[in-house]
Amino acid sequence: MRVVVTRPAHSGERTARRLAEMGHEAVLLPLSKPIRHIDATRQALSDTRGAIAVTSAEAIRTLRAIGQPLQPHLGRPLFAVGKATADEAKNLGFIHVFTSEGSGTELAELISREWADIPQAPLLYLAGSPRAAGFEARLTGLNIPFQTVECYRMQNIIIEDATLRRLFFDASADAVLLYSHQTAKRFFSLPFLQRHQNLLASTRFLCLSEAIAEAVPPSLHSHVDIANMPDEDSLLALLAAK
Repeated sequence: MRVVVTRPAHSGERTARRLAEMGHEAVLLPLSKPIRHIDATRQALSDTRGAIAVTSAEAIRTLRAIGQPLQPHLGRPLFAVGKATADEAKNLGFIHVFTSEGSGTELAELISREWADIPQAPLLYLAGSPRAAGFEARLTGLNIPFQTVECYRMQNIIIEDATLRRLFFDASADAVLLYSHQTAKRFFSLPFLQRHQNLLASTRFLCLSEAIAEAVPPSLHSHVDIANMPDEDSLLALLAAK
């Protein structure tokens, strides 16, 4: 199958390798790129002493960019959504990594269960922008003190019509992988695709969660498949479902 990957370049290249191993043709279409706030992240680490939480691997990559000043903080408990993000944290050198599958809400529940056994200081949430509100809302509901610091911001990439023509007009796409609500909204708002909606008539939209699927236009809902679990293994398994 010819599969369009809408993730940022670093993650998208990893997904493309997995798709190639599965026998699919991967087409990269990153719609945004991270702008890293390295100084603010370094300062936030220096000003805090408790556990760290991340809901995206992009936060771990910002930590990696800090370099040597990160070393004193590698012993702090780190809570991460998803195995891939947790593995990146471990590869970076974090010793005590707790992993939650699913959404930010489930990560907050995990933190609540472990809270009594970790240093009692406000949690440092290294966040991106834009982001879903679920994690912070659930932390508040669980009375877990936290500080949010935006360590990166996703900046939209300008996509030329010629690129989209090559990807969707010159050769049809069998499937598009959608990993976030924001990315899905951006994809379907691209002017070229809005002018040529017929190009998507036979394309499947594989979504990591129901929240992401909500960003798909109603006219294309019959083309949507949602992963059983919000992880890439479940998402890619959908390629073999039909």
